[in-house]
Amino acid sequence: MKTDLLKQLLADREAKRQVVLATDLASGEGQLLYPAEAAAGDELLAAAHRVMQADKSGIVELAAGRKVFLHVYNPSLRMLIVGAVHIAQPLSQMATLAGYDVAIVDPRREFASPDRFPGVTLIDAWPDDGVEQFAPDRRTAVVTLTHDPKLDDPALIKVLRSDVFYIGCLGSNRTHGKRLERLAAEGFGEADFARIHGPVGLDIGAKSPAEIAVSIIGEVTEALRRPAPANAAAAQ
Repeated sequence: MKTDLLKQLLADREAKRQVVLATDLASGEGQLLYPAEAAAGDELLAAAHRVMQADKSGIVELAAGRKVFLHVYNPSLRMLIVGAVHIAQPLSQMATLAGYDVAIVDPRREFASPDRFPGVTLIDAWPDDGVEQFAPDRRTAVVTLTHDPKLDDPALIKVLRSDVFYIGCLGSNRTHGKRLERLAAEGFGEADFARIHGPVGLDIGAKSPAEIAVSIIGEVTEALRRPAPANAAAAQ
């Protein structure tokens, strides 16, 4: 690999920028591709988009039999959970098993304790400050679980101004409707509301905290692997 290419790749990884290293198997020439930052492109860029979304490097065959190895460099998947409630316990465990770096933000120390969440990063801050500390990016899922507008809303206001690929909020349809009214008063509109999964989770009839956590992980996975067209760029 050429020195300038290696320097750029290292800089991209340091900046947590999504990048694919494409190496022509015949010539050995390499180039860096940024499919998450391009609306459209040629067949090579389209192939890079597919492997990046799948998180799977491999050889692709292009027109005229050209073979290229696409090496995906995706930043780590991350999840920020707002609220150290009962559902957060199985959810944090399942998300970790699914490959996410998990953090929980909750200023209530009696809830956000190492005893209840062993091995999980705990952010002892008001949720909007916690979001800033966590610095969510396009590889981040955010789930609010407190049912308390004083905690959930400040986090949502921050998160809606970021490019996270998933936002989910616990609560009934009635609760979610009131949530959207409050966000509208803060200047958010329909495009913002469309990004929020509320009530959170796939509709699988979940009742217990563990079942609800399963439904949330399922919906997060769907958003990551099968994004809606309008959200595809954020979910790569």
